[in-house]
Amino acid sequence: MEKLLSITNLKKYFPVAKSSLFAKQMYVRANEDISIDIYKGETFGLVGESGCGKSTLGRVLLQLYEQTAGSTMYYGRTLEEVAPRYVLDTLSNAEKYIEKYHKATAHAEEMTKKCDALGDNATFFDLQDKNLALCDAKTALDYCAKILGGFMVKETRQGAALLSDKYKFAFQAASIAARAEDIELEIEVQESLLEDTPQKAQAIQEKLAKLRKKRDELTGEQKKLLASAAETEEKIALLKAPYAKDEEFARYEAMLDNGVDLKRLKYSEMRHLRKDLQIIFQDPYSSLNPRMTVGRIIEEGLVTHKFYKAGSKKMQQYVFEVMNSCGLQNYMYNRYPHQFSGGQRQRICIARSLAVKPKFVVCDECVSALDVSIQSQIINLLQELKEKEGLTYLFISHNLSVVRYISDRIGVMYLGNMVEVAETDEIFSDPRHPYTIALLSSIPTTDPDSLTKERIILEGNIPSPIKPPSGCKFHTRCFMACDKCKVVPPALTEVKPGHFVACHFAEQQKVDENGNYLFDVKLATNQR
Repeated sequence: MEKLLSITNLKKYFPVAKSSLFAKQMYVRANEDISIDIYKGETFGLVGESGCGKSTLGRVLLQLYEQTAGSTMYYGRTLEEVAPRYVLDTLSNAEKYIEKYHKATAHAEEMTKKCDALGDNATFFDLQDKNLALCDAKTALDYCAKILGGFMVKETRQGAALLSDKYKFAFQAASIAARAEDIELEIEVQESLLEDTPQKAQAIQEKLAKLRKKRDELTGEQKKLLASAAETEEKIALLKAPYAKDEEFARYEAMLDNGVDLKRLKYSEMRHLRKDLQIIFQDPYSSLNPRMTVGRIIEEGLVTHKFYKAGSKKMQQYVFEVMNSCGLQNYMYNRYPHQFSGGQRQRICIARSLAVKPKFVVCDECVSALDVSIQSQIINLLQELKEKEGLTYLFISHNLSVVRYISDRIGVMYLGNMVEVAETDEIFSDPRHPYTIALLSSIPTTDPDSLTKERIILEGNIPSPIKPPSGCKFHTRCFMACDKCKVVPPALTEVKPGHFVACHFAEQQKVDENGNYLFDVKLATNQR
């Protein structure tokens, strides 16, 4: 499976206003140390109670909320396509990291010689200083190798210069391509005018000739820059060639990550990726501009991201196609949002998001405000469009039945933390976290066999995200909590292939093959 997004130790804190000048700054810990991978073409379901941070996570991934910490790597485009400024900034500071490595290495050699000379007389503190120095040197080497594309340190200065040239050429080519794209759109507009206004044909033809000449000049300039980048890549390959069979060097090569770190992008750079990363909001009415018609709502993104020129006939025809694919008729083009039902408004939101041909869509409880019959229509529409367009979804919902139907994998969140992640069938057949078990027991059912099963009721309220409980955040409501849970926070560990759980009792199976609980439900419910 190919990764589309890789989230590592993501955090999102919202500052709370201080009560006085001397009061300590406090934060709402909406997302805490979340690490998950989302693969191309899958639907990742996200469930949990209200206030657990699901919607916040979706918006942070799209950088609609500024990310507090961690990294969000996006693999839908390469570094050369996006041309982020942080790459050149990192390379320009490469010399500083190289010097840091040499100092750390020299210190490690000095401490090693000292301990060797002392032999058996070396104290515990001498050996500790030696180990720390070796660790610092190793860390510095790893970092240098990562930011410089796997170069061994003896070649890093030359490698840094070459990489810097390569990215400069590639980034300049990307900038020129954007300018050429604007001219291409203008050419399309002028060609359409040529058909509509034959009396101005000569003037339009002259303008077209100038535009085409400028486009060809830019194309030639772009080809030269790309050729220079390719030539630099060949020099880099020659520099690496002597180490091709070196196992350590191969490991460093593997460290190079060609993904784009969304957290480190500038505002203008992130705008370039907005068409790839879209969202369908929970409330379709409040997310639609009441002063704009359906046509203008859908066209806004197409014009902003330069798919079409404003007012072009080709754009209108394309908007009709998008509307039809989302269950909207052409005559709705000039209507306003208040003239539609809830389900139709949600279809407008879906059409607006999918019109710019995204690769990743956050569906933020997009069916929770709709009645059951309309829910099924919208979910089937999302499934159909996913298969047709090759989309990837983050599907956020409270409704476990809906999530089970649409999702390939499910993540369960509690108070900002991911407590369980697994494939959909695995979550429902073998839940390991007590919170997941309680959620599953609350699903309404008409199955006669299921009606006899007792429900696990979670007593008490969700703790404050400003001052969460120590240890496991769920221990205040958990029917399996012990003294260790109150002190030690459990790590998200893999208990089975692809099944991750954050619980000290994760190894214990809690549901048998028939779905029966392997513990006393009454005792579990009445424990607190």
